[in-house]
Amino acid sequence: MKTALIIYWSKTGNTEKVANSIKEGLEEAHLQVTVKRPEEAETLDYFDYDLVCVGCPSYSWHPPEPMTDFLKKKFAQYRQNGKIKSSAPKVQGKNALVFVTYSGPHTGIDEAIPVGKDIRQYFEHLGFSVIDEWYVLSEFHGSLEHSTQGRMGDIRGKPTIEQLKVIKDDSNRVGGLI
Repeated sequence: MKTALIIYWSKTGNTEKVANSIKEGLEEAHLQVTVKRPEEAETLDYFDYDLVCVGCPSYSWHPPEPMTDFLKKKFAQYRQNGKIKSSAPKVQGKNALVFVTYSGPHTGIDEAIPVGKDIRQYFEHLGFSVIDEWYVLSEFHGSLEHSTQGRMGDIRGKPTIEQLKVIKDDSNRVGGLI
């Protein structure tokens, strides 16, 4: 059976909702799925999985500090263990999916894309094939102004049940490719 690991960091629940939708879709595709937060995943080896999904919100066009710290620590471990190779050769059968939640009070998706590219490069250096980067517009919790008057308009309640179903269905398709 193919295996998947989902690691996510979520402060308000938006990214957690997306992670759970990805889990449901991958399970429907008959993958064995493990879901962890960064502090629970420190001893796990990405190379034990066919697919590794990593997600977090965008904070001022950067991953939040807990995710950045986790990824840097894991990268250092892989470098020390000799798994970071010159020219980053592809490792057969190792895949990654990046997902980023973002809000609309500033520049919207333009703040999220650098986060996805940052995490993508992390996996590229490991030799994983990055299947895709998913960007999910999400409510800005704690500020009515930021959830209604930003560039993205009224984003209250996002991601919606319908959007989460699309993520689940897309995850099912990804699982079928693994």
